[in-house]
Amino acid sequence: MDSQRGDENGEIPSSQAESVVYFSNPLMSDIESDWSPLHDAAYHGRLLSVCTLIDQGTSINLVSLDRVSPLHVACLQGHTACAKLLIDRGANVNTTTVDRDTPLSDACARGHLSCVRLLLQHGATPHGPTDSTSPIHQAAAEGHVDCLEALVQQGADVDCYSEYLGTPLYTACINQRLSTVKKLLQFGASVNSGKGGTTPLHLGAQQDCPELVSSLLDHGANGNARDTAGNRSLDLAPPNSATKTLLIQREGSPS
Repeated sequence: MDSQRGDENGEIPSSQAESVVYFSNPLMSDIESDWSPLHDAAYHGRLLSVCTLIDQGTSINLVSLDRVSPLHVACLQGHTACAKLLIDRGANVNTTTVDRDTPLSDACARGHLSCVRLLLQHGATPHGPTDSTSPIHQAAAEGHVDCLEALVQQGADVDCYSEYLGTPLYTACINQRLSTVKKLLQFGASVNSGKGGTTPLHLGAQQDCPELVSSLLDHGANGNARDTAGNRSLDLAPPNSATKTLLIQREGSPS
């Protein structure tokens, strides 16, 4: 019998935990990654193995070469029980990878609301660096409205600006997450704030998404705003499209 075979629940018995082998990190392409047994157990949600490895002295905040922690992978996979155990044993809830991702941003990217709530309850910051992707941007990009709501309730800035992604509203618009757009507008997001000189309305027009355009106009979007090339939203809408017709009806014909 394989000495490393798990029990019927997929757990590795404590007597065999020290035999767990290292696996390549499925989150990274770097073949030299120091993906540890604790990372692997957290990734697969093996609570008993996580507990045993910690009891045997494995560092809670052990990170890979890309600074991915066991808490990162537990939250990425939505294993709330493993995440809670790691936090209870002292895991840093605000640790960042080389890409500046936190466990909270990973949980938001996958829509794991229980992990999001757990992290926020234990002091995870809902804010993100301006030169990276914040948790609210991750939630907006993927359309996870419930995660977005949890973040805003804990003080996340709905107009948080990222150099790479613009505002959360811009991010939701570029991914055509209509429910998320409506929720951000409901929370008071600035309807004309986007990225650079491009507004959310420019995006909606260019993507020929009349429902998105209508929602933005209903919340006061400026149809006369021009992008860096001097285009109004009407100029970007496809000819003879429903969006162009809507913009003409709402904003008037081009002068």
